[in-house]
Amino acid sequence: MKFGGNMKNLMKQATKMKEQMSKLQEEVGEKEVEATSGGGMVTVTAKAKGEITSIKIEPDVVNENDQEMLQDLIVAAVNEALKQGQKLMNDEVSKLAGGLGLPPDLL
Repeated sequence: MKFGGNMKNLMKQATKMKEQMSKLQEEVGEKEVEATSGGGMVTVTAKAKGEITSIKIEPDVVNENDQEMLQDLIVAAVNEALKQGQKLMNDEVSKLAGGLGLPPDLL
């Protein structure tokens, strides 16, 4: 009987942990990160969940004779913003895991 009670308690804890993880991912996913390229000529803002919310391009970098450079700057800034968002998500998940007494790589 004692084993069954412990199993029930363990299942309750697992359900609670899953709910906490979902809530954390939702909250952190809405946080915004910002990245730049070209010394600030292109700025990208993204939500940590991987959604680009804005791209700002300084007028000085817009040159019809060098569209390839502008495209490269945009790609670099977008990739950096997405990378920062993923890092933010991973850091917050690791904090939650540590707070629950779990190894950070378990979740």
